[in-house]
Amino acid sequence: MSTKEKILDAALTLFAENGYDGTSVEQIANNVGIKAPSLYKHYKGKEDILNALIDSAEERYEVMFGSEKNIGKVPQSREEFIKVTMERISFTMRDPIIRKTRMLLVQEQFRNERISEATTRHQLDGIQRMFAKIIKGMMDEGIVVKDDPKLLAVELTAPAVLQIARSDRQPQCEKECMEYIEKHLRHFCKVYMR
Repeated sequence: MSTKEKILDAALTLFAENGYDGTSVEQIANNVGIKAPSLYKHYKGKEDILNALIDSAEERYEVMFGSEKNIGKVPQSREEFIKVTMERISFTMRDPIIRKTRMLLVQEQFRNERISEATTRHQLDGIQRMFAKIIKGMMDEGIVVKDDPKLLAVELTAPAVLQIARSDRQPQCEKECMEYIEKHLRHFCKVYMR
């Protein structure tokens, strides 16, 4: 891992644990094993590190989870839909970088406009738009009954988002949260899929 990557890794951990304002450049440098002035060879300052973290996490999420622009293949059956959705949720809940980023976003969303926008996109608007496209594609294939795909996306994603937040607060409940999400997905499929 390069020094630049070590700086991001240390900063993400410290920001997730202590918040952005509760973390100093000196703390980040100390965690990496360098002096604070050396950190400035790689980043202009703490805000530059924060922006690099957000950019990196968004790229990772786009590749591993998807987005409205990258929904992947439209599932052709209930079981495929459940499998693909549970894989996405598992990634979201268990990937250490995404989990720490989510903790940072939740803490800082009221103090930083860019973080506020990213939080809304990843926990509400973006995920709902992505699933609305997937559901619409499945409607077009005759797999999902005709209905409002946007409303169905809200119905599908809201319980999962709440359970992910619970798992972040209470990591010991992760298994229970995953089971609840899968049960919810199966119920959704039973109600809306042919």
